[in-house]
Amino acid sequence: MNNILKTITFVVALAAISLSSSIDVSAQGRGERGERGERGGRGGRGNFDFSEMRARIMDSIKDRFGFSDAEFKAIQPLIEDIQEKQREARTGGRSFAGFGGFGGRSGRGGDRDAGNPEMSALQKAIESGNNIEAKLSAFRKARAKKEAALKKSQETLKSVLTIKQEAVAVTIGLIP
Repeated sequence: MNNILKTITFVVALAAISLSSSIDVSAQGRGERGERGERGGRGGRGNFDFSEMRARIMDSIKDRFGFSDAEFKAIQPLIEDIQEKQREARTGGRSFAGFGGFGGRSGRGGDRDAGNPEMSALQKAIESGNNIEAKLSAFRKARAKKEAALKKSQETLKSVLTIKQEAVAVTIGLIP
């Protein structure tokens, strides 16, 4: 039971870092006091460092697999590739950071779907009520292509792992 809880906690942390990688983190205002006296002007959250969190997660992955530094240096790009492709396949390449983008627009007026033309086209079709079926089909085809690329990357990683490491990769959600 304890191992299951650790695995679930690790997978949730891994998912959080995966989804948070596209958050726009601004260094502006770090360490300063906001209007109400909070650090960073955002309730103390201004000092959160995503790169540090990502490094900790990667260290944890390295330890879970039992890789040496040299082995992990060779394997890390494969793991990062899978994480990126998992994000793209799950979200259509779209960031849900802050949850302001569910309607296709961020709270700052930008278009969060700019890097995903199929998602942008589908959102515009939904808003206009025109050509939804064709745009939905195009979106699904693009997503299927991303899922195929993910599967290929997962197979590549799997091919270089021992059976024990493969089992670890399954438990942390890198491969099915």
